Amino acid sequence: MAKWLLAVGVFLPIFSAQATQDPEALYNRTCAACHAGQLPQAPMRGDRAAWEPRLAQGMAQLVVHVTQGFKAMPPRGLCMDCSAEDYRLVILWMSGSPDT
Repeated sequence: MAKWLLAVGVFLPIFSAQATQDPEALYNRTCAACHAGQLPQAPMRGDRAAWEPRLAQGMAQLVVHVTQGFKAMPPRGLCMDCSAEDYRLVILWMSGSPDT
């Protein structure tokens, strides 16, 4: 029984890992509520000048801001099923970064 539980404990995270979501679909579902111009302090999609100083902080810090909430941004950006990779990809997509 202990070996079976150990095996389940090792493989469960692998099989339950969430696939990365499409950045555009994720933006439309959650991010656009604030980043399409409704909140002036939220950088709009494609506004490279607004995104540049944020990207200069580093992607790890931006993902922390999204996950924990920052200023007017609610924790997790109201996306409760998003992974850190989802956040990274949608940030790159919204910022118009050539890394996308």
